[in-house]
Amino acid sequence: MSTTTRPQPVAEPGTETSTPWWQQPFRTFQTNLREIDAGLDVAAVLDAIEDYGADVWLLSVGGIIANHPSDLDSQTRNPALAARPSGDLVGDATAAARARGIRVLARMDFSKVDRRRAEEHPEWCFVDADGQNQVYNDYVSVCPSADYYQREVFEIVAEVLRRYPLSGFFFNWMSFNERDYSRRYWGVCHCSACRTGFAEHAPGVPLPRGKGDPGYPTWRRWSAGVLDDLTARMRAHVQELAPEAALILGDRADITFHEANNAVGRPLWHHATAEAVSAARSADDGRPVLVNSVAFVDMPYRWAGEDPEHFAQYLLQSIAHGAQPSTYVMGTPADSPFTALAAGREVVRFHRDSADVYTGLRSTARVALVRGVDPDDPDRERRSDEFQGCYLSLVESHVPFDVVRLDRLAEVAADRYALLVLPDLGPLPAGAVDALRAALAAGASVVATGDSGWEHEDHQLGEALGRRVAAFETEESLRSLHLRLDGTSPGDLAPVLGRFEVVRPAPASTVAWPAMGRARYGPPEACYGHRDTGHPGWLSGAVGGGRLALVPWRPGLVYRRLGLGRVRDAWVEQALELSAERLRWTSTLPPQLQLVPGRSRAGQVVHLLNRSGDAVQRFLPPLTVPAGRLTVPLDPSVAAVEGLRVRARVAGTEPTWRRLGDELEVELPAVERFEVLTLESV
Repeated sequence: MSTTTRPQPVAEPGTETSTPWWQQPFRTFQTNLREIDAGLDVAAVLDAIEDYGADVWLLSVGGIIANHPSDLDSQTRNPALAARPSGDLVGDATAAARARGIRVLARMDFSKVDRRRAEEHPEWCFVDADGQNQVYNDYVSVCPSADYYQREVFEIVAEVLRRYPLSGFFFNWMSFNERDYSRRYWGVCHCSACRTGFAEHAPGVPLPRGKGDPGYPTWRRWSAGVLDDLTARMRAHVQELAPEAALILGDRADITFHEANNAVGRPLWHHATAEAVSAARSADDGRPVLVNSVAFVDMPYRWAGEDPEHFAQYLLQSIAHGAQPSTYVMGTPADSPFTALAAGREVVRFHRDSADVYTGLRSTARVALVRGVDPDDPDRERRSDEFQGCYLSLVESHVPFDVVRLDRLAEVAADRYALLVLPDLGPLPAGAVDALRAALAAGASVVATGDSGWEHEDHQLGEALGRRVAAFETEESLRSLHLRLDGTSPGDLAPVLGRFEVVRPAPASTVAWPAMGRARYGPPEACYGHRDTGHPGWLSGAVGGGRLALVPWRPGLVYRRLGLGRVRDAWVEQALELSAERLRWTSTLPPQLQLVPGRSRAGQVVHLLNRSGDAVQRFLPPLTVPAGRLTVPLDPSVAAVEGLRVRARVAGTEPTWRRLGDELEVELPAVERFEVLTLESV
């Protein structure tokens, strides 16, 4: 790794630059301060931030508690500021940070106010369907549709921007707080502003109490619109007052925020961070994503450090997929002396010392795995397992891919992907149907598993391939239902789980994987009698200018729940055969090594992530992957270059290689936790 370079001084406010600072690689360290931390040693914190490899300090500035001498009635000055000679933590921090070339972002939490302000301004506060405020440890939750957010917050932001050279803002928990810190469910807010706003949005629809009520999906759409509008207005407000300051929030902010965290009782999805980053960047790879990696195990256990391997995965998955890494501790670094931070420091410093790799890093994957977004879908568990099983199948088959959100599919260029996989998504929204038809017209292939795209008996994309005439969906109707993946009987059959769509194929369809009808499965003496039903488990054909495959069962779900490698291999192989492009990378590497391709200022980039430590509900130290061979399809930006230099950035070596047409066969070094391969023009 390269030697440490000291950050350059931060530009003065108002200085015009050709590129916003957040469009360059950066690394954030968040100190989530308690009231008692206002007397912290600024120099010591900045020393720790610099040593960690970060160049941005996310500092608690205002909202619930103001760590500066605010003059606004809506703000409570932190009484612990009396411990500082200046009486102003934010002023001291921004001045000292600027001298070191470290930017300061303001963490603002407007989700709650103290009881006094709640009594003075009850119209600001959350009110449940029974007229009760949401109170937690003497703080009262406020509502985003009410005047505190809609008016007062803009004044608070203006005050701190007038006083301090801040590089941006992060608003914590800016949402309609249906749950409190103890995860108690309070339901939907019924304050005056919500009642009025919802009635205007959906006349005649009763404001729901909470989940399960008929109007809840409509309320979710309305509340999302309130937050989107608030974000857009705040972004414009910040840009008007300080064009060099960024807003970190959702899809309409300058920087998309994601928090990578753990939680007691939540099943671990090992790829959660990578999935979230890819889903955010696939539709808009020009918008940075900041991943705030939580260094403790759960919110109620803020002083119990995360496992080092688990924490390292947050950061590795972030940078490999083009996000900006952030580390989050409670109090000051001295208050959270976690061993996990040593693992984090290694990754963050690598990111710092590899600026060319991470400047402009964008995915070049040619496969899209489309993700549904409805958290209230009654079939969510089945659909999630299908998605995750397909995800694992592609990772382990060395088929690089992006995750694309279904609701943002229309934002993706029609020719961006050669293959799109729709894992059990149900009926598709009109915008997604149009986008998929455009992709097919551009020559792409689409694989729709489960009930993706089915509306009653017709398919939204492939009416000519067949019609759905029935479905096996009860547990009893599925028991003992098998598919002949190899087309032979007897053979090593595949079980059908979850649901099976019975499709009558059209004459022009190519069919495979016939379903074997149910037979008795007990007692053993009676276990015979399976017959070919003629119901296909695969239908494909030409649609538009591309190819469409309908897979009326759920191979991802089978792989996720049973781990049958032959099911994984069968559906991936069939899907890849639809495309004329070579989408699987050839190698001698084990399936535990994930390939993440991209392009950046350095040239062509391949992250190799060692997943051998993925275990049940934890990450173990990964086993060393021995040296191997990888054939890399050359990116067009590199393919025409005469002279190439190949570097393994983590190992610090230049592997041997040979060119095979538009591919490069590279002899890789052994891989510990990760490796980064760059193909550079010389």
